[in-house]
Amino acid sequence: MARDEALKERWDLVVTKLSNQFADGDTLDLDAIIYLIGVQELGQLDRAFKKDQKLDLMHIAICKVLSPYGYYELDFVDDEGWPHYTIKEELPHLKAGEQSVLMKEAIVNYFIETEYIE
Repeated sequence: MARDEALKERWDLVVTKLSNQFADGDTLDLDAIIYLIGVQELGQLDRAFKKDQKLDLMHIAICKVLSPYGYYELDFVDDEGWPHYTIKEELPHLKAGEQSVLMKEAIVNYFIETEYIE
């Protein structure tokens, strides 16, 4: 199977499983999935977040899923449990479609690593 086809199938599986689990079957978009990863990584599942905290959660998720690619590295976790990352390598300039593919690939790999999908 071609790499792009495999990514599409796995991405669709991630979207379907997360949508069924967290959105009553409504289809979650990329940003919503990034947010869910941030909440998972923070580990504070039973609380409400303010708007700026939601953006911070998305940043955590992006750093986490791109860490295996060498772009970010976990630096420390603060007293409130929030992880902080440092930039190891600047992200390349990508077109919007290329950014989307990179993020979907990184997210699929994250969910494979966490054994949410195979």
